[in-house]
Amino acid sequence: MIYKVKGLLQNSGWISPAYISVDNHGKIISISNSSTEKVDQDLNCYAIPGFQNAHSHAFQYAMAGLAERHSTSQTPDDFWSWREAMYKLALSIDPDQMEYIATMLYAEMMRHGYTHVAEFHYVHHDKNGKPYGQLAEMGSRLVSAAKSVGIGITLVPIFYQKGGFGKDPQEGQKRFISRDADSYYKLLEASQKMCADYSNANVALGIHSMRGVEPQVIKEIALNGPKDLPFHIHISEQLKEVSDSISYLGKRPVEWMLENCQMDSRFHLVHATHLNEAEIKGIAKSGAHVVLCPSTEGNLGDGIFPLIEFQKAGGKWSIGTDSHVGLNPLEELRILDYGQRLTTHKRTSFYSTAEGDGGKFAIDMITKSGRKAMHNFSENYFDVGDYFNAALINADAPLIAASGLESLTSTIVYSTDVSMQCGVISHGKLFSEKNNEAQIQKIKADFVSTLKLLANRS
Repeated sequence: MIYKVKGLLQNSGWISPAYISVDNHGKIISISNSSTEKVDQDLNCYAIPGFQNAHSHAFQYAMAGLAERHSTSQTPDDFWSWREAMYKLALSIDPDQMEYIATMLYAEMMRHGYTHVAEFHYVHHDKNGKPYGQLAEMGSRLVSAAKSVGIGITLVPIFYQKGGFGKDPQEGQKRFISRDADSYYKLLEASQKMCADYSNANVALGIHSMRGVEPQVIKEIALNGPKDLPFHIHISEQLKEVSDSISYLGKRPVEWMLENCQMDSRFHLVHATHLNEAEIKGIAKSGAHVVLCPSTEGNLGDGIFPLIEFQKAGGKWSIGTDSHVGLNPLEELRILDYGQRLTTHKRTSFYSTAEGDGGKFAIDMITKSGRKAMHNFSENYFDVGDYFNAALINADAPLIAASGLESLTSTIVYSTDVSMQCGVISHGKLFSEKNNEAQIQKIKADFVSTLKLLANRS
């Protein structure tokens, strides 16, 4: 298979035009700016690295947009009240419904340019809180959903043990709970076996949060658990979590992790919203990554991550869509950037002395850091031997058509919307609304039927 695109973004700049030859497995055989061989797919598009969605809770897509009807009482709605609505949904979904929801979500991610997702998965057990006969039954449905649309998936089965610092689990959390580290390791092993059925699936290790697992158990897993897997954890998302940690441990969450868990580049701290200066510098120095989810963090009122200070310290970050109130990676980047501009009154959030192009800087950051969240250490955007994973931008979109190559990356990041995106090439296969119309219609029908059965949107 030979693809031709109008331009292909490489680390050093654009190749235009570009011819990409891929083998039967979707891996790149060659990249060049000319070819004498027959082109199989001539795409009037610019290709940039496929986006990495480093944090997803697939089932929450079923409640996207529903948490905006607020009580008229004097008690303000916040993260903790939103969480109760989320628990109600989590208690009601069966395995088939999980798969239908995830399939729709992953198809939408593909439409927006994502080629890989890290699924932070904690709805493990049946509706009574009992393990399924196949421990990773629900996880297997997520892998099946990813396989059906062709998106790569890193399944992150989550260890969830407590209802808060020093507290037993709540009734609403009963589908999430693993009793101890041994129980979690069995779930992780079962998840690894499920991923063997899909060549574009793997696993990572995940702890729900400092409040969700006894801290000494987190330490034991960090120090003595699998060292060859990425380590994902929610941390310091809410001010209450920070104050509860101080009360329980005498330490802030990230402060405690830095002192106890030998954090390094395999760690991916989700949100990390509320940090002090020592924590900012400590994360960056350790090599750990932060996963930012701007649309969800804004929707939940989490706060604004100290991005400028983190980047000055050399910190690396990726993006995720979390609860999926937003699914466009370019919008995630703009929300992140503009939040910084509004608080600093400067326009150089995405900037380094080596790279003055804000759009290129953002793409570079989320590509390399996002890949590491998926256990992919390829530093080159597109390279011989790697899968061909690309987000495609319509070359005829007016602002794109009028832009020279030097202006393209920032035009794409700051001035495009989904109407200018024309699908993805994921693991060597083209996925678009036109190419996959019949499949998408079936996915939509299953999804709508599922939500009507759940009756949570009526």
